[in-house]
Amino acid sequence: MSSNKTKVTVVGAGAVGASCAEYIAIKNFASEVVLLDIKEGFAEGKAMDLMQTASLNSFDTRIIGSTNDYTKTADSDICVITSGIPRKPGMTREELIGINAGIVKSVCESLIKHSPNTIIIVVSNPMDTMTYLAHQVTGLPKNRIIGMGGALDSARFKYRLAEALACPISDIDGMVIGGHSDKGMVPLTAHATRNSIKVSEFISDERLSQVKEDTKVGGATLTKLLGTSAWYAPGAAVSGLVQAIACDQKKMFPCSVLLEGEYGLSGLCIGVPVILGANGIEKIVEIKLSDAEKAHLLESAEGVKKTNALLA
Repeated sequence: MSSNKTKVTVVGAGAVGASCAEYIAIKNFASEVVLLDIKEGFAEGKAMDLMQTASLNSFDTRIIGSTNDYTKTADSDICVITSGIPRKPGMTREELIGINAGIVKSVCESLIKHSPNTIIIVVSNPMDTMTYLAHQVTGLPKNRIIGMGGALDSARFKYRLAEALACPISDIDGMVIGGHSDKGMVPLTAHATRNSIKVSEFISDERLSQVKEDTKVGGATLTKLLGTSAWYAPGAAVSGLVQAIACDQKKMFPCSVLLEGEYGLSGLCIGVPVILGANGIEKIVEIKLSDAEKAHLLESAEGVKKTNALLA
């Protein structure tokens, strides 16, 4: 996939979808971004507004908007699904399943009809279950369906670690695996580093435990403050995944992927480290987990399976 000819479709032109389109365009690696929405004129307006920033932000990516016309998405290399209702304060991601499952199913069918060779990135919540649903609906090989949750959760984890260490975020490396839910996230505190030195050398176990808890409720904290789901960080996380695929970067991100025995799990999608490149998921990376981390991941998987069982 040539990076300068990449066509990306973003379904859902709300705050998250528009942020995805903006960050992808600003990075200037795609030739075209198609924004799609069911609300009349909404995607067209967002696309026009974003295109009017092109000379100011020095990008050549073409952004076009469309009201539900999937012919405009034809031959997309990568499709991002953000459509569905966002969380409101007090809601869990799981409570969105009834409405969002129907939306994601219909979006997947429409995308595949016009772009049979595409790679799909699922953002809609409950994200692990919606990723699993995308597999059921499309029958695509597992490397071409990716759930964006871990990349966002890891960014929130690094933010909280840098805050606790009072250091630049660029010093910090850390990862969150497991389900993209408040209870399901597994922030790997024992693996987190500051310039390759374990963060546990800099802060107390108690403070590290607080970082872990703050990370797990990262989305809920923002929903409470904003009155709806966050959008800047989710948009940036998606653009990172899209760029890794479009530019064949072979970068490692934790993503929700269909497991077939890895980590002792099968028949569900859940966040684990993967290598992203031109083929989508190039490899699932199995890292050594402590007994506590393994137990937490298995518990998280049980939660994801319960949500999957709600798919009618």
